[in-house]
Amino acid sequence: MFPRRRAVLELTESTEGTESTLSDDLFIEVECCQQNRHGQDICGDSFMTRKMVEEDRVISVLSDGLGHGLKANILSTMTATMALKFTASDVDLICSAETIMNALPVCRVRNISYATYTIVDIRMQTDISIVEMDNPPFLLIRNGEALSIPYKEVESPALDGRKMKTYSLKALPEDRLVILSDGISQSGIGTEQLKLGWRVEGCKRFVLEQVCCDPKISARSLAGKILHEALDKEVGGKAYDDMTVAVFYFRQPRRLLVLTGPPFHQNRDFHFANIFETFKGRKVICGGTTANIVARELNRELVDHLETTDGDIPPIATFEGADLVTEGLLTLTKVAQFLEKGETTTRRNAASMLLERLLESDSIMFLVGTKINEAHQDPTHPMDLEIRRNLIKRIAKSLERKYLKDIFVRYI
Repeated sequence: MFPRRRAVLELTESTEGTESTLSDDLFIEVECCQQNRHGQDICGDSFMTRKMVEEDRVISVLSDGLGHGLKANILSTMTATMALKFTASDVDLICSAETIMNALPVCRVRNISYATYTIVDIRMQTDISIVEMDNPPFLLIRNGEALSIPYKEVESPALDGRKMKTYSLKALPEDRLVILSDGISQSGIGTEQLKLGWRVEGCKRFVLEQVCCDPKISARSLAGKILHEALDKEVGGKAYDDMTVAVFYFRQPRRLLVLTGPPFHQNRDFHFANIFETFKGRKVICGGTTANIVARELNRELVDHLETTDGDIPPIATFEGADLVTEGLLTLTKVAQFLEKGETTTRRNAASMLLERLLESDSIMFLVGTKINEAHQDPTHPMDLEIRRNLIKRIAKSLERKYLKDIFVRYI
């Protein structure tokens, strides 16, 4: 997921420009799924992504440290961190590789310092440079086929004969790029069905099947399916090695509008509702007062569903034209906590439904009413129940920095 910029604007009376502020450029959804080796509390693989908005650039690194557990995690984390920094600074490839290898701690048992890595450097949304150091080769899926991309080999005497493969390519809409650690490609190794493991070819066939069955499958779903399939090939479903798969999906952005809070001036209620009505994309309303305003202005019926109440999370409602209608601050607070902790939930309630829609979207506009609701100044409310604007800032910050969404916040 690659955001170009973040906008925080004050709406004017005109609705012109509401759509154009949301990015129509090619959007890059980036998702990673991991599984620790069975019996280990920490993953020996590391995946890191850094966005550089000013340069219209996103850099991702997947590193696999030698061995398993804490030692492997230290190796892979150091490698990914340095690779990100050197790539962002455009340091010479050989120089950065030598520096990384020399900086890694030496394993007392094997007497070597070792970590593999794959670097994906995307500029201007389509210009891609890839560097592979001993990781399985990446997959590029285009028009239902896996393309073979030519590469150059780079090596240095200081790297003990290790060679790096470098690739340059240009992405097209609907392309998918898949990178993985050898825990995925070697899953099932030694079993009767897969003596040599699943291998990259097996993974490739599986990815092509998934894309054929669902041409619009998200990077999030595809990465999860690949990991699940790799685990299924292991004896007892227990990972023999650390497993990591990351998927990059180049597509037109999936848009979402989130309305929350009444406008500061009541005479702007119709304008507020009209933005909701004319928005092209999925639409969510957070807040009972907000929903009632839109329902009144558009002459729609709002129906509550009390059976969806879950503990301290109020129920959802249905409303013609809205994909989801929830209560306001309590639900938004819970979603902010999920995003900041990087957590998900299997419980089906208003917060989990809102979280799901946020994570499934690419360009998200928050239309925030600025009228103060005195009820939310009650000192008996939880201390972290912030006023609406600060709460939206928390959510927007997490979505932009941790989930790489295009975020636009507008106040009215």
